[in-house]
Amino acid sequence: MEKEAVSDAICPRCEGRGWEVVKDGGAGTARRCDCFKKGLAGTLLEAARLPRRYAGCRLASFDTRHPNPGVRSQLQKALADSQRYVDGFLREDGTFRSAGLIYVGPPGAGKTHLAAAVLVELIQSYRISGRFADFTSLIHQIQSSFDPKSPESKREVLDPVINAPLLVLDELGSQKPTPWVQDILYLIINTRYNERRPTFFTTNYALDTPRTSARSLDRGADLVPVGEPLSRRIEARLVSRLCEMARPILLDSVSDHRREVKMPSNRI
Repeated sequence: MEKEAVSDAICPRCEGRGWEVVKDGGAGTARRCDCFKKGLAGTLLEAARLPRRYAGCRLASFDTRHPNPGVRSQLQKALADSQRYVDGFLREDGTFRSAGLIYVGPPGAGKTHLAAAVLVELIQSYRISGRFADFTSLIHQIQSSFDPKSPESKREVLDPVINAPLLVLDELGSQKPTPWVQDILYLIINTRYNERRPTFFTTNYALDTPRTSARSLDRGADLVPVGEPLSRRIEARLVSRLCEMARPILLDSVSDHRREVKMPSNRI
């Protein structure tokens, strides 16, 4: 039984070497075997450090159910726009897109699910490395690096985030906008902006001035204000860069998808 298990684990095409020889009329051409590519995707996903809750997120599993037709329509559009981005990530000239996405909406709207799903599917489709970083956790990690006993330096914490070919920066604007936090954020965003590295943001804050949501129109309810401006949480020059480096995907009509859809489905 053990021998059969071992033989089944070895790819019959490359015999475990990771390369296969393709006939070309001569000695043959060596190319990477599909088994290597699949293994590489797994390695890259592990290196992306997705939280366990979001590691299994896929666009196909994004829940667009909602009792409000207007909200349901916005969820469906956010999903379609995300899928369109993934499908068009490789451009006709053979290069990857340099602009990313920014998901805007209140807590529980599904922003992180979509951002994580885009990251996972790009890694799987194009074998490109990426990174997931929750901004609050990142700040605490950097602060911890100042401890002389810390195993990581500030640079060792920040470099993988700044230099990742793909990055999800979750909960943008969640930290109190102190000068130190602003400096860290400027370093991350400005460097990635200058290097044209695709970045996927999520934020609970509006990209412009507070406006009203139409989520309750079909119920005959009054309009409700949505979103403190992001410019009150981060510098205006960074908001300006965001507008160029990431396309906004709005989920601002979704009050709390977890509470309205997920919680009822979890009842015993």
